Amino acid sequence: MKLHHINGYIQSIYLVEYRYGLLLLDGCCRADIPILLDFISKQLNRPAKDLKLVVVTHMHPDHAGAAHRLRKLTGCAIAVANVPGHWYQGIDGALMHWTDLLLASWVAKRMKKPRTNLWYNAKLKPDYLLDDQEPLPGFPEWQALATQGHTDRDLSLYHKDSGKLYVADLMVKVKGRYIPPFPVFYPKRYRSSVEKVIKLSPSSVLLAHGGEISPEAEDYQHLLEKAPTTPVTHWRSVKTKFKRAISAT
Repeated sequence: MKLHHINGYIQSIYLVEYRYGLLLLDGCCRADIPILLDFISKQLNRPAKDLKLVVVTHMHPDHAGAAHRLRKLTGCAIAVANVPGHWYQGIDGALMHWTDLLLASWVAKRMKKPRTNLWYNAKLKPDYLLDDQEPLPGFPEWQALATQGHTDRDLSLYHKDSGKLYVADLMVKVKGRYIPPFPVFYPKRYRSSVEKVIKLSPSSVLLAHGGEISPEAEDYQHLLEKAPTTPVTHWRSVKTKFKRAISAT
């Protein structure tokens, strides 16, 4: 196994290379498609059809945005957590989808990335549904782990032989410290997911935002201390800011 770390549009891309095929550990941004295909072609000297599986860890723009298009271009399969329904459901879901796209664009602007189209279908059509601890189709060395909290369908991906664990947005690196992501819709599930990772004791942790790290006990403790006890979501943040603005007048 060779693990390739590619700098994506606003997040890290992790591409796993085997002689028999390529595994993409997350669905990336729409803007990452040319970056990824160029890497496969020019750096690996392999055809695009060698991409066999894309795992979408959750439905945010930098984790699901390229999945459908990559399947169309390469013939790869898409795997997601076995959770009923779609993340972006109903009117609230549509509004949240637009909000997440705007947040992704805001992050790109802060990173001084060129403005680009990040639109993607809010309703994913997967080929495989993954249960907790289920091996990945075609790549049984990798195991899907349910690590919910950020959303209701977050996955982490564990390679037992090397001890490497891709956790997507379970934690993010800000100013040298590891903190919970925004949003956290399910605080109890989030804490359980962090404790699950601690118990697993991976040799290294792959972050979507922060690269490959080897957290120490104090890092995990800081993460748990910062973990919210009530949901931290788009709407609650807006309400809180609105209340502060009203009270200040």
